[in-house]
Amino acid sequence: MYMKLASWNVNGIRAMVKKGTFQDFVKKEKPDVLCLQETKAERGQAEIDLPEYEEYWHSSTRKKGYAGTAIFVKNTLEVHEVLMGFPEDICKKFDLVDSYGDPNAEGRVLAVELDDIWVVTVYTPNSKPDLSRLTLRYKGWDPAFLAYIKELEKHKPVVFCGDLNAAHTEDDLANPKANEGEHGFTKEERAGIDKLIAAGFIDTFRAFTPTGKGFYTWWSHFALSRERNVGWRIDYWFASKSLKSKLEKSYILPDVMGSDHCPVVLELK
Repeated sequence: MYMKLASWNVNGIRAMVKKGTFQDFVKKEKPDVLCLQETKAERGQAEIDLPEYEEYWHSSTRKKGYAGTAIFVKNTLEVHEVLMGFPEDICKKFDLVDSYGDPNAEGRVLAVELDDIWVVTVYTPNSKPDLSRLTLRYKGWDPAFLAYIKELEKHKPVVFCGDLNAAHTEDDLANPKANEGEHGFTKEERAGIDKLIAAGFIDTFRAFTPTGKGFYTWWSHFALSRERNVGWRIDYWFASKSLKSKLEKSYILPDVMGSDHCPVVLELK
């Protein structure tokens, strides 16, 4: 069965819906599954009229209007189970609370079980410019997320997407030398992605475009970064190794405006 999955860090869905950019995107791309990060809203706070989709929201309870994820699934697909956040045992094992609070209460992980796969969307905590959340990232969050998706994978193959708040290799940002060791490009954050790949998950974009610069999903608001394509690839679609033969296409839509991130798409055959 062919399936088109899209992921987008919308950086505030209410503003995007108001402008119409969100509806335009859905109308044009018609994804079967649409995963969102950084919704900064609860269900019902944005007037979204998409009757052909079922909506699943996981909003922050720690701080209103912050972080948050959502998944929109076409009515033609059956959703068997919806999971919000990490289970209690994973939270305890990896001691996820830091001085900023509990990231598991920020609506950062949402999973839906379909007939053949789990679809997971994630909004990974930012390490912060002063790296004050880096320890949480590499000692807590990244291993917790890997343990979580490996647990889901015991039942069905997993595709997961989202803003991992890190560029993986030097090809994944315009200025790697200038950003070496800065948040989003520390060796610890990059190692977190190495571990996902070592565990058998495929960076689907790089499966089709193994090397090369210029493919970015986020741009700073400063110095006309987007116009000059001085960006970072920090939004991904990963897939279980068992889905390798089902990967049809994986690509970035840099011309879709409305957020400082652009959508990324995975097509499965």
